[in-house]
Amino acid sequence: MSVNARTPLIRQLGPTDRDAYFQLRLRGLRAHPAAFGQSYEEALAKGAAHHDATLQSSSAEGTFLLGAFASDDAPLVGIVGLLRHQADKERHKANVVGMYVAPEATGRGVGRALLGELISRAARVDGLRQLQLTVGSRNDAARKLYEAVGFRKYGCEIEALNVGGVFHDEDLMARFL
Repeated sequence: MSVNARTPLIRQLGPTDRDAYFQLRLRGLRAHPAAFGQSYEEALAKGAAHHDATLQSSSAEGTFLLGAFASDDAPLVGIVGLLRHQADKERHKANVVGMYVAPEATGRGVGRALLGELISRAARVDGLRQLQLTVGSRNDAARKLYEAVGFRKYGCEIEALNVGGVFHDEDLMARFL
């Protein structure tokens, strides 16, 4: 069944999803280098094992990775993560990270479904009050999606990323639970 035929299946990714997650992340890093803080080369150097701890985390703690699938037996087409701050004074916040939807699944509600599930799970985390993210200032489609699910811009980091000598600003966004 194709992704556009029904709502995508969203589930928490675990250790058995590591290779599929890593390959999709690499696709995103290669296709959109200005959209991620990590470069494709850095990701390759760290390897798939770099994500093992997050893939073994409990969503109840506020750190997890979600994946989107067209069906139970379909390949991974979208990913997003939540990383809770660990410092005592900042445990009420978590960062939305690594959002990527494969081109074959864009425009079909996959990103919105991923964010909806992330927000739903985050709202059940004890003590978590605020979700934060950064998005490229020129990435209108992503910013509109984030705004549609309740994120609001609260600042802009000038020249946040240097991609091959070209600097990119990033908007800082937050959503309260």
